Amino acid sequence: MMGHSHAVSGAMLYAGTASFLPQLVLHTQLKPADILLGTALCAGAALLPDLDHHDGTIANFLGPVSKMLCRFVAWISGGHRHATHSLLFVALMGGGTWAGVTYLGRPFTLGMTFFLLALAVKALRIHVPGEGHTTWLSVLGLSVLGTFVLDRWMPNAPGWLPYAVALGTLAHLLGDSLTKMGAPWLWPHKQRYEIVLIKRSGNDMETKVLVPLMTVATVAFLAFSTVGTAFVS
Repeated sequence: MMGHSHAVSGAMLYAGTASFLPQLVLHTQLKPADILLGTALCAGAALLPDLDHHDGTIANFLGPVSKMLCRFVAWISGGHRHATHSLLFVALMGGGTWAGVTYLGRPFTLGMTFFLLALAVKALRIHVPGEGHTTWLSVLGLSVLGTFVLDRWMPNAPGWLPYAVALGTLAHLLGDSLTKMGAPWLWPHKQRYEIVLIKRSGNDMETKVLVPLMTVATVAFLAFSTVGTAFVS
């Protein structure tokens, strides 16, 4: 599955569950602002497992810095679609984000926000077209600007951020399980799990059916969980 598709799936999963799942998991009711911010950051988090793919488009989201990071992640995780495509990685990302927000405070929260926004900007192609330095500099600039904007609306220690990171990572596993390669959910157990709907990454099923459906669903979920909630209240 392509990076753009993963990002849209992450946004859809967060928006679609925002009205009920946080109450069960976090014992809190998300405000409309939390839902909007979380949807954007969950879109970025849905790219985290592909940090093991140093030759992928997403590896260039911050130029040479992200390229080096992806090479390191690929080396330490055993290559593409191994450790980072597992429930263990979902737990590590969610737990690590919780620890960062709790013990490192606002600097970690803003740093994570910037990182996730950069992933989302790159995957959703909200940047200068191409793959050169102009492109990744535009990703950098837009992500810095977005972080400043989100800083005005985000709580000091957003309890929903670890949830958004874990949910986005989980969305990636679900998406890759629709492809032939599947995903090793129970890594280090090597068996891969798949229900093949996408026979080739970027084919018509993915780009002309699934992505448009997920996009419409995301908008509908956001309208229901934000505009609808505000109207009722």
